[in-house]
Amino acid sequence: MGNILYLIAVILIIGWIFGAFVYSVGGLIHILLVLAVIAIIYNVISGRRV
Repeated sequence: MGNILYLIAVILIIGWIFGAFVYSVGGLIHILLVLAVIAIIYNVISGRRV
C-alpha cells in the first residue's frame, strides 16, 4: 500500500508541475491539490506514515 501512495504522490507532483506551466489548464491545478489533500487526510486517518 505504501508503494501505491508514493506512486500517487509522484504522479500528483508531476501533474501539478505540468499544470503550473500550462496556463490554459488552470482547473487542473485545483483538482490535483484537492486529490493531494484527500490523500494526506487518508494517511492521517489510517495512521500510516509516509
